[in-house]
Amino acid sequence: MPERTAVIIGARGGIGAALADALDAGDQYDRVIRLHRTSVPAIDILDEASIAAAASDLAGTAPQLVIVATGLLHTAAKGPEKTLRELDPEWMMENYRINAVGPALVAKHFLPIMAKQGPVCFAALSARVGSISDNRLGGWHSYRASKSALNMFIRNIAIEWQRKNAQSVVVALHPGTVETQLSAPFKGNPAHERFVPARAAADMLAVLASLKPEQSGQIFAYDGSVVAP
Repeated sequence: MPERTAVIIGARGGIGAALADALDAGDQYDRVIRLHRTSVPAIDILDEASIAAAASDLAGTAPQLVIVATGLLHTAAKGPEKTLRELDPEWMMENYRINAVGPALVAKHFLPIMAKQGPVCFAALSARVGSISDNRLGGWHSYRASKSALNMFIRNIAIEWQRKNAQSVVVALHPGTVETQLSAPFKGNPAHERFVPARAAADMLAVLASLKPEQSGQIFAYDGSVVAP
């Protein structure tokens, strides 16, 4: 029986590390490969050459699962906008490059090395705030728009990849509000249930394990519910 391999990209972050830990602790995969900017091979979501090189290095592993767990909401100097007056083209593009373009480029280079037959799953962390129909509060312009773009990439990639492997599942995941560096500055915001990374990882892996090919291209929350586009 061929070795079953999972690849986590962004495996040094809170959720990425928790996903890798959960997969390592389980028995579904024989090998869990953790990729980040200082791993071997190294990968930088902003550098397509590094993405292509990492995929090439791992081509022989034919992974059945690839999860992109990278993302940007804020930096030490910059956070999500509260008003149009705060729009900054460079910040908008940085959000787009990290939250949408990066995962799409991972799909470009990693989907071709995934197992050609049998069930395979490609997932990227998105966010409910990327839903256009669910937007009630406004604000967070760059982050929302970049996650909306990611959701469209996921839909397009799912359609294309099912022509190559009818058993493929390509989805976006909303992890909920997780206690990580990404969410740390917003702990005072109105109440959402907050999860530790291990809980979020377990929930999302359970969702992925339950999905069928006909559900490919959608956005799923940590509880298995579908997030409207």
